[in-house]
Amino acid sequence: MRTTARLLTGTALAAASIGLGAQGAFAGNFEPLEIFPSPASAGETVTVSTTACGKNGRGVGDARSLGAGEFRLSPGTHKEVAVGRFRVPHGTHAGHYTIDVTCKNGRTATGELHVRHHPGPIGHVNTGVGGSVGPDTTQIAAGVAVLAAAAVGGTLFLRRRASGAQGS
Repeated sequence: MRTTARLLTGTALAAASIGLGAQGAFAGNFEPLEIFPSPASAGETVTVSTTACGKNGRGVGDARSLGAGEFRLSPGTHKEVAVGRFRVPHGTHAGHYTIDVTCKNGRTATGELHVRHHPGPIGHVNTGVGGSVGPDTTQIAAGVAVLAAAAVGGTLFLRRRASGAQGS
Protein backbone atom coordinates (compact mmCIF):
# COMPACT_ATOMS: atom_id res chain seq x y z
CA MET A 1 0.00 0.00 0.00
CA ARG A 2 2.83 2.40 0.82
CA THR A 3 4.49 1.66 -2.51
CA THR A 4 1.32 2.61 -4.37
CA ALA A 5 0.99 5.85 -2.37
CA ARG A 6 4.61 6.77 -3.05
CA LEU A 7 4.21 6.00 -6.75
CA LEU A 8 1.09 8.15 -7.01
CA THR A 9 2.66 10.98 -5.02
CA GLY A 10 5.78 10.93 -7.20
CA THR A 11 3.69 10.95 -10.37
CA ALA A 12 1.57 13.86 -9.12
CA LEU A 13 4.67 15.88 -8.17
CA ALA A 14 6.27 15.20 -11.57
CA ALA A 15 3.12 16.27 -13.40
CA ALA A 16 2.85 19.43 -11.29
CA SER A 17 6.47 20.39 -11.94
CA ILE A 18 6.04 19.88 -15.69
CA GLY A 19 2.87 21.98 -15.65
CA LEU A 20 4.56 24.82 -13.77
CA GLY A 21 7.54 24.79 -16.14
CA ALA A 22 5.34 24.94 -19.24
CA GLN A 23 3.84 28.29 -18.23
CA GLY A 24 7.24 29.94 -18.41
CA ALA A 25 7.44 29.20 -22.12
CA PHE A 26 4.65 31.72 -22.80
CA ALA A 27 5.85 34.46 -20.46
CA GLY A 28 5.59 38.05 -21.66
CA ASN A 29 3.41 38.97 -24.61
CA PHE A 30 3.51 35.56 -26.32
CA GLU A 31 0.26 33.62 -26.57
CA PRO A 32 -0.42 30.20 -28.11
CA LEU A 33 -1.73 30.04 -31.67
CA GLU A 34 -4.16 27.27 -32.54
CA ILE A 35 -3.69 25.85 -36.03
CA PHE A 36 -6.23 23.62 -37.79
CA PRO A 37 -5.72 21.25 -39.48
CA SER A 38 -2.28 20.22 -38.40
CA PRO A 39 -0.88 18.25 -40.07
CA ALA A 40 -1.93 19.84 -43.35
CA SER A 41 -1.17 19.06 -46.98
CA ALA A 42 0.02 21.30 -49.80
CA GLY A 43 -2.95 23.15 -51.30
CA GLU A 44 -5.04 22.89 -48.14
CA THR A 45 -6.56 25.92 -46.38
CA VAL A 46 -5.35 26.36 -42.80
CA THR A 47 -7.24 28.26 -40.10
CA VAL A 48 -5.43 29.90 -37.19
CA SER A 49 -7.02 31.34 -34.06
CA THR A 50 -5.80 33.07 -30.93
CA THR A 51 -7.07 34.96 -27.90
CA ALA A 52 -3.99 37.22 -27.90
CA CYS A 53 -5.75 39.98 -29.87
CA GLY A 54 -8.55 40.34 -27.31
CA LYS A 55 -12.20 41.17 -27.86
CA ASN A 56 -12.87 42.40 -31.42
CA GLY A 57 -9.14 42.03 -32.01
CA ARG A 58 -7.39 42.22 -35.33
CA GLY A 59 -3.92 41.38 -36.43
CA VAL A 60 -1.56 40.25 -39.15
CA GLY A 61 -0.26 36.72 -39.51
CA ASP A 62 3.06 35.68 -40.99
CA ALA A 63 3.22 32.37 -42.90
CA ARG A 64 6.27 33.32 -44.99
CA SER A 65 8.24 30.43 -43.49
CA LEU A 66 6.32 28.09 -45.79
CA GLY A 67 5.88 30.56 -48.64
CA ALA A 68 2.26 31.61 -47.96
CA GLY A 69 3.05 35.24 -47.09
CA GLU A 70 1.00 37.39 -44.74
CA PHE A 71 -2.68 36.99 -43.86
CA ARG A 72 -5.20 39.02 -41.88
CA LEU A 73 -6.86 38.11 -38.60
CA SER A 74 -10.32 39.41 -37.77
CA PRO A 75 -12.77 38.82 -34.91
CA GLY A 76 -14.16 35.28 -34.93
CA THR A 77 -17.56 33.97 -33.88
CA HIS A 78 -16.31 33.14 -30.37
CA LYS A 79 -15.74 35.84 -27.77
CA GLU A 80 -12.20 37.28 -27.76
CA VAL A 81 -10.92 34.98 -30.54
CA ALA A 82 -9.28 36.36 -33.68
CA VAL A 83 -9.27 34.09 -36.72
CA GLY A 84 -7.28 34.07 -39.96
CA ARG A 85 -6.83 31.74 -42.93
CA PHE A 86 -4.15 31.00 -45.49
CA ARG A 87 -3.49 28.32 -48.09
CA VAL A 88 -0.44 26.06 -47.92
CA PRO A 89 1.29 26.60 -51.29
CA HIS A 90 1.58 23.67 -53.70
CA GLY A 91 5.09 22.31 -53.66
CA THR A 92 5.62 22.96 -49.94
CA HIS A 93 7.97 20.33 -48.55
CA ALA A 94 7.00 18.19 -45.58
CA GLY A 95 8.17 19.55 -42.25
CA HIS A 96 7.44 21.90 -39.36
CA TYR A 97 6.88 25.60 -40.01
CA THR A 98 6.52 28.45 -37.51
CA ILE A 99 3.46 30.68 -37.92
CA ASP A 100 3.48 34.06 -36.12
CA VAL A 101 0.70 36.57 -35.46
CA THR A 102 1.09 40.19 -34.37
CA CYS A 103 -2.05 41.80 -32.98
CA LYS A 104 -2.97 45.48 -33.11
CA ASN A 105 -2.79 45.56 -29.30
CA GLY A 106 0.93 44.67 -29.50
CA ARG A 107 0.64 41.07 -28.34
CA THR A 108 2.00 38.18 -30.38
CA ALA A 109 1.10 34.54 -30.81
CA THR A 110 3.18 31.71 -32.23
CA GLY A 111 2.32 28.21 -33.37
CA GLU A 112 3.79 25.41 -35.40
CA LEU A 113 2.24 23.91 -38.53
CA HIS A 114 3.21 20.41 -39.58
CA VAL A 115 2.99 19.84 -43.34
CA ARG A 116 2.71 16.19 -44.32
CA HIS A 117 4.28 14.70 -47.42
CA HIS A 118 1.28 12.97 -48.99
CA PRO A 119 -2.28 14.25 -49.03
CA GLY A 120 -5.06 12.00 -47.80
CA PRO A 121 -7.37 10.18 -50.17
CA ILE A 122 -9.41 12.39 -52.48
CA GLY A 123 -12.56 11.23 -54.25
CA HIS A 124 -13.85 7.72 -54.80
CA VAL A 125 -11.83 4.83 -53.39
CA ASN A 126 -12.00 1.49 -55.23
CA THR A 127 -12.99 -1.01 -52.58
CA GLY A 128 -13.15 -4.13 -54.73
CA VAL A 129 -16.89 -4.79 -54.66
CA GLY A 130 -16.55 -6.72 -57.90
CA GLY A 131 -19.67 -8.06 -59.64
CA SER A 132 -22.04 -7.22 -56.82
CA VAL A 133 -22.53 -3.70 -58.14
CA GLY A 134 -25.09 -4.49 -60.85
CA PRO A 135 -27.55 -7.34 -61.48
CA ASP A 136 -26.37 -10.11 -63.82
CA THR A 137 -29.24 -12.49 -64.67
CA THR A 138 -26.92 -15.22 -65.95
CA GLN A 139 -25.03 -15.38 -62.66
CA ILE A 140 -28.24 -15.24 -60.66
CA ALA A 141 -29.72 -18.18 -62.68
CA ALA A 142 -26.52 -20.20 -62.24
CA GLY A 143 -26.55 -19.57 -58.47
CA VAL A 144 -30.19 -20.61 -58.17
CA ALA A 145 -29.49 -23.79 -60.16
CA VAL A 146 -26.57 -24.72 -57.90
CA LEU A 147 -28.65 -24.13 -54.76
CA ALA A 148 -31.58 -26.16 -56.17
CA ALA A 149 -29.27 -29.05 -57.08
CA ALA A 150 -27.76 -29.01 -53.59
CA ALA A 151 -31.22 -29.03 -52.00
CA VAL A 152 -32.46 -31.94 -54.15
CA GLY A 153 -29.23 -33.89 -53.58
CA GLY A 154 -29.37 -33.32 -49.82
CA THR A 155 -33.01 -34.41 -49.65
CA LEU A 156 -32.32 -37.62 -51.61
CA PHE A 157 -29.28 -38.39 -49.47
CA LEU A 158 -31.24 -37.98 -46.23
CA ARG A 159 -34.19 -40.09 -47.51
CA ARG A 160 -31.88 -42.86 -48.65
CA ARG A 161 -30.01 -42.85 -45.36
CA ALA A 162 -33.24 -42.85 -43.34
CA SER A 163 -34.74 -45.73 -45.34
CA GLY A 164 -31.54 -47.81 -45.05
CA ALA A 165 -31.49 -47.43 -41.26
CA GLN A 166 -35.03 -48.80 -40.92
CA GLY A 167 -34.22 -52.03 -42.77
CA SER A 168 -31.48 -53.12 -40.34
